[in-house]
Amino acid sequence: MRTEHDFLGALQIDDACYFGIHTQRARENFGDSGQRHDPVFLRAYLQVKKAAALANRELGYLDAEKAGHIIAAIDLLLAGNACDDFIVNPLAGGAGTSLNMNVNEVIANHALERAGRAKGDYGFIHPLEHVNLHQSTNDTYPTALRIAMLIYLEQLETGLVPLQQALQEKEREFSDVVRLGRTELQDALPMTAGMQFAAYAEAIGRDRWRIFKARERIKVVNLGGTAIGTGFGAPQKYIFSVIEKLRVVTGQSVTRAENMVEATQNLDSVVEVSGLLKTLAVNLLKIAEDLRLLSSGPSGGFAEIMLPAVQEGSSIMPGKVNPVILEFVSQTALLVMGHDSVIAQAAGLGNLELNQFYPLAATLMLDTMRSLELAVNRLRTKAVEGLELNRETIAAHLSDSIAVVTCLAQSIGHEAASQLYLKHRATKQSLRQLILADTLLSEQELDRLLSAENIRMMGIKK
Repeated sequence: MRTEHDFLGALQIDDACYFGIHTQRARENFGDSGQRHDPVFLRAYLQVKKAAALANRELGYLDAEKAGHIIAAIDLLLAGNACDDFIVNPLAGGAGTSLNMNVNEVIANHALERAGRAKGDYGFIHPLEHVNLHQSTNDTYPTALRIAMLIYLEQLETGLVPLQQALQEKEREFSDVVRLGRTELQDALPMTAGMQFAAYAEAIGRDRWRIFKARERIKVVNLGGTAIGTGFGAPQKYIFSVIEKLRVVTGQSVTRAENMVEATQNLDSVVEVSGLLKTLAVNLLKIAEDLRLLSSGPSGGFAEIMLPAVQEGSSIMPGKVNPVILEFVSQTALLVMGHDSVIAQAAGLGNLELNQFYPLAATLMLDTMRSLELAVNRLRTKAVEGLELNRETIAAHLSDSIAVVTCLAQSIGHEAASQLYLKHRATKQSLRQLILADTLLSEQELDRLLSAENIRMMGIKK
């Protein structure tokens, strides 16, 4: 065991631990919920610390030897080693201070170990005086969050591309299948199944564009602003240099906020991105619930769509297969919508020069992005790509629907079409039989009217 001190007193720290007294206090104060910080966020935080160390070394504010050990320690952690020491509760109070302290201590003790020193020998490399030099939680935490968001947004946009392509492939595959279009769950008009999937693909295409634009909203960071955005304690040369280093370290085209006081206290850009992601969630929910409804059955539902069977659906009902992937996507979408509401409230409740609820907003934002990325992938690979149509059921649902009568109305008139449908209901004869028997249309005219080619045509040729 080693003894570490802060102004509150002393604590015993296990010699095996790379964290120190501030992390230990946070663990005692906030407990262990079992949650851990998002790994992409932790990686981004380490990159922020590396950018600061590089800038401070280059400008002579940090001793070259100490800086070398700090940078090497960060590189070790970025390589995936010993990250189990980042243990503070993601929702710890203090606007992220506990995590910043945790990161500083872990880096410092790894650096000390590389220098041949004992953990806790902070006279040589100190978590605050050296690792945290010219920084504050209030500029490093928001900056790390935005770096992580940029990474996730890029991944999410990349994942939406094959989903849109898969939907477009179904548009082509089903372009010749005429199905019953419905409004308010009632028969409406014929359409092609290809049109249905084209609509989904178009919606996902808009989401791709929104996410691309969202990256522009979130790339502005307040690193160098320190505690409240005034840059207190940080040299001007460092403030300009650290952003350049951050671009190199992260590979992200981040920019320094023109007004860092504003950028330190406001979370509206995070709220805006959350809203755009909520829009994606809405579209995913719509697609998933449409497909779930149309696949219902197979005997007592719509049964127009056949989903890939991915697992058994019941512990008691043999042969039952549930639309579990679509349910997974829908639950994810609902979760994202809930997160968006809380993120907005957290942003609005921030007081004065700093938002004290940054950890809540960050935790939910990153969970939103991880969850959506997975849902998008599973919707494509385990539902859309293997989806097939039950063409016989589709044809049966359409054949005697009022939708056929609606199509005929433009040729035989509304009143005649209404009488035709009443006769169909009374006699139980098929609409096709009645139309041909009453010579309302020839067989060729009827087939042309209900053909996929005619239905795909926008409007009426006159």
